[in-house]
Amino acid sequence: MNHDSFYRYLMTQRNPNSADEIEQFANNAFLDSTFPKQSTDFEEVSKYLEENADYLPSMTIFDTAWQKYLAAMN
Repeated sequence: MNHDSFYRYLMTQRNPNSADEIEQFANNAFLDSTFPKQSTDFEEVSKYLEENADYLPSMTIFDTAWQKYLAAMN
């Protein structure tokens, strides 16, 4: 099983010219120097985003991205 961090997965979703919510999340996370880049832990990333990511309009976007991340890791 591949154990890339959530951040590494998210970076594969970047698209600066897209209005897609997950792609925009990825673009913004790329610019976030304090994002927990090594984490594979849902709770850690979720807590970080809730407390620090004013660029994420809804945690539902993160939840969807996390589900895609889990699917990609299997």
